Amino acid sequence: MWAQDFGLFFPDVLLCSESTSQNGRRVGSGHGTKVPRSVNMENLQNGYLFSEISMRELEHIQKYPNSKLIKLGIGDTTEPIPDIISSAMAEYAHALSTISGYRGYGAEQGNMALRKAIAQTFYRDTGVKANEVFVSDGAQSDISRVQMLLEPNATVAVQDPSFPAYIDSSVIIGRSGNFKEETGKYEKILYLNCGPENHFFPDLSNTPRTDIIFLCSPNNPTGHAASRLQLEQLVEFAKANGSIIIHDSAYAAYITDDSPRSIFEIPGSREVAIEISSFSKFAGFTGVRLGWTVVPEELLYSNGFPVIKDYNRIVCTCFNGASSIAQAGGLACLSSDGYLAINAVLDYYKENAKIITNAFTSLGLKVYGGKNAPYIWVQFPESRSWDVFNEILEKTHILTVPGKGFGPGGEGYIRVSAYGNRESVIEASRRLKFFLK
Repeated sequence: MWAQDFGLFFPDVLLCSESTSQNGRRVGSGHGTKVPRSVNMENLQNGYLFSEISMRELEHIQKYPNSKLIKLGIGDTTEPIPDIISSAMAEYAHALSTISGYRGYGAEQGNMALRKAIAQTFYRDTGVKANEVFVSDGAQSDISRVQMLLEPNATVAVQDPSFPAYIDSSVIIGRSGNFKEETGKYEKILYLNCGPENHFFPDLSNTPRTDIIFLCSPNNPTGHAASRLQLEQLVEFAKANGSIIIHDSAYAAYITDDSPRSIFEIPGSREVAIEISSFSKFAGFTGVRLGWTVVPEELLYSNGFPVIKDYNRIVCTCFNGASSIAQAGGLACLSSDGYLAINAVLDYYKENAKIITNAFTSLGLKVYGGKNAPYIWVQFPESRSWDVFNEILEKTHILTVPGKGFGPGGEGYIRVSAYGNRESVIEASRRLKFFLK
């Protein structure tokens, strides 16, 4: 019974982590086949970051069963989905029980009405057309689908620090080379330093060419939103080098200044970029699962073949389309009333970010992010990020994320999420000020 409860409340742990020996082979009993394990899977390091955080959370709860744990770690939304949106999904789901309302398979690329709404809402005046929008079950799935577009020997550049899925999916597809313990990096992946010294954006003046450049803006974990000038420089760099930018704009709705919300606001980007985005953090759909990817018609391979045709083939081969119920919710999100309701929730999280930022700033720490993203990136000089994570968890019963989990460039930092109810965020700020002063 306990195991069933564990699976109910910590499904990620069961699905994404496993017990392994030092040589990377699974520890356990069972029938051994003659099928070798993928060398790429063996090349993955440890468990997935957020599954490891969930395991640490469970251990802490077992150690301190009466503690009131505050979770500001994994970036999972906490506020209810607005009624106008959940009602639309409920009505659609109920209609499936009727003769007139039942629907089976939909288009793999997504409901055309939703594709049009996404193009009109997020890409007005950028030239993005509805047929270039591919609706999906979330940005993380699309990261791996996009990886399938190119040959295994295609070269990859990632921001350092960066969201782990860019690196892990590169490893799984076979692009990474071997992991080097001394550097904490994979030998064939180009890590682009993105710290405060270069305004959290790669120095392109001394960056070698790669086939693929992953860029997340606003960035997870640093919270930095790339400026228009920075993105213009990146587009020019990609055009000069014949590279493809994979732009992750999952947090664009949190931008409060004039930073671009899409790579396609930049002239020339349609020839060099793909954009991945999501309803998860925009609309609280972390459990509902809905996202999209934009592949422009002008984006071509070196032989002149349109990338969009291959992406369409991958989607049709590997995916039967996003849930029709989730897509009904997506349409409701982009209605005038739904959009207003969502922005009220976003404002709530933005206020949380201000409260957390002020708490760390009052302690004399250097704090980044929190303005254009729901993440606060806090520097602890001369400290190991896992040590800081453990100390904060032990002393304050607050769950964060160690910066090292996002790459070697995250060492000495922790990421704090603004997702939480206001009472918990205020209490977390009080604890931090008291225990870390």
